[in-house]
Amino acid sequence: MVQAAAVVEDFEAPAGADPLFTLVETIEALSLARTVDQVAAVVRSAARRITGADGVAFVLRDVDQCWYLDEDAIGPLWKGLRFPMTACISGWAMLNKQTAIIPDIYADDRIPHDAYRPTFVKSLVMTPVRPADPIAAIGAYWSVERQPTQDEVVKLQIMARATAGALENAQMYASLTETLERRKFLLRELDHRCKNTLAAVQSIADQTLRKAASPATFVEAFNGRLSALSRAHELLTRQEWGRARLNDVLEQALSPFGEIDGARISLQGPAITLAPETSVSVHMTVHELAVNAAKHGALTTEDGRVEIMWSVDMAQEQRELLLEWRESGGPPVSMPTRAGFGMRLIEGGLARDLHGECAVDFAPEGLRFTLRVPLSPRIALA
Repeated sequence: MVQAAAVVEDFEAPAGADPLFTLVETIEALSLARTVDQVAAVVRSAARRITGADGVAFVLRDVDQCWYLDEDAIGPLWKGLRFPMTACISGWAMLNKQTAIIPDIYADDRIPHDAYRPTFVKSLVMTPVRPADPIAAIGAYWSVERQPTQDEVVKLQIMARATAGALENAQMYASLTETLERRKFLLRELDHRCKNTLAAVQSIADQTLRKAASPATFVEAFNGRLSALSRAHELLTRQEWGRARLNDVLEQALSPFGEIDGARISLQGPAITLAPETSVSVHMTVHELAVNAAKHGALTTEDGRVEIMWSVDMAQEQRELLLEWRESGGPPVSMPTRAGFGMRLIEGGLARDLHGECAVDFAPEGLRFTLRVPLSPRIALA
């Protein structure tokens, strides 16, 4: 690929070469072009030699504008400028799908005379690239009034047809390059996520084993946490590992513990989105709260209830998310004698990760968990 680009950039027909030979050389150079800029570099120099013009401009169609991308001329034209399609002759050639041959620009109403007066141009030929559906135009300009010959016009049109193929090739090459870069990025991202997941599993296994009273309790707790991690990843996969809604994360985490019907388990709060890593952290924290409620709290009784509410005080200069987990209707709650891995995760992991603070209140009527974190790119209003 590098060799092809070098050939295009170094393209130069022999001095005094026959125009037909130059045209063949130009078509060969265009076949090697890999970018739009390389196509423009070939066209601007070759078109001038083939036609004997005093200047050439390569114009791209940019939606409803003509973009004068490149030029080779005895004086400045309009390189880098954009004009409405209806306000210049290149736009006329593309809109009408035909070549404009103008021996005297000041005798033709299609020419914006004020734009041409500062230039050397007195006559021109403008031909569209891909006449059936123009995507560009090539303009040849002379500093004297003259009638361009049929041979000059035909050669310019042949170059325009070769340019159409070169532009399409450049577009396909750019698309292929983008696809390959995307593939490399996805492979790196997959490697990163696999390593993170394995590290998370290793940490869960280590922390669960340390606090397990028996092999049976270890298996139960470890399997539950792995399932929670799997569900978190399942949600993110559906979101193509983009941002996830807080409501969706909570529903996914609570799905094994009962229907979220507003009576036994309820969710209420504004639309909040979470970064992928934060979604996993929130999911795992809520899973531990739900496991605790199912073993010791509100979800152990028929009348038990879990309410999850969150809000953002818009009046604050530093906006924060306030999330509350409230249990009621369960057995009387008492302070645990020791904190296991799940409780340590509830009390510190998520708040520390988001630079916030949390509190766990073992109130007799039901456990209360409060999380307060600042809004950030990781956690934000939708």
